[in-house]
Amino acid sequence: MQSRNFTNGILKNNPVLVLMIGLCPTLAVSTTAFNSLGMGIAVIFVLTLSNITISSIRKFIPENIRIPVFIVIISTFVTVIDYNMYAFIPDLYKNLGVFVPLIVVNCIILGRVEGFAYKNGVFASLLDGLGSGIGFTLAIFIMGSIRELLGSGTFFGFNVFPQGFQNNPVIFMILPPGGFLVIASLMGIMNHLKGSQA
Repeated sequence: MQSRNFTNGILKNNPVLVLMIGLCPTLAVSTTAFNSLGMGIAVIFVLTLSNITISSIRKFIPENIRIPVFIVIISTFVTVIDYNMYAFIPDLYKNLGVFVPLIVVNCIILGRVEGFAYKNGVFASLLDGLGSGIGFTLAIFIMGSIRELLGSGTFFGFNVFPQGFQNNPVIFMILPPGGFLVIASLMGIMNHLKGSQA
């Protein structure tokens, strides 16, 4: 049962490819593998620690002010990751821009905190946060990798295709329509896999 709390967020209830939440940052920052991985790690950090904290104090949070309390806790962890990125990974911080502070209102974070951590124990909430965070990270990293490979001919900034492709990349893939095309394709693959298992 506990393992299901972890695996549900990765496959069955993947936030991006199944539940279709958190699409704004997913589409905006998934132009490179580096940006995608950075955003994914930030979400894992905030989601897991928010889940643990809220689950730990859930019995002391008054029902009528629970959402403001959630926002304060989430924004604390977002501030921690935001300042650390600024201090230690300034290139990533610059690339992600406003989307790191906007993790505070990301539907994935608030949804898991309200829907799971507020109603379950600490260990189960830890697994849920990790699973949902990893599911988000996998989805955005795969998207970022595909878009960077086809749109720039690079992977983590290194050239991976012959010089001919470097001169003629599929620029469309790093533009917003390319993001929609990639996410739609990945959702189609996910639906096909789920259908074949039923």
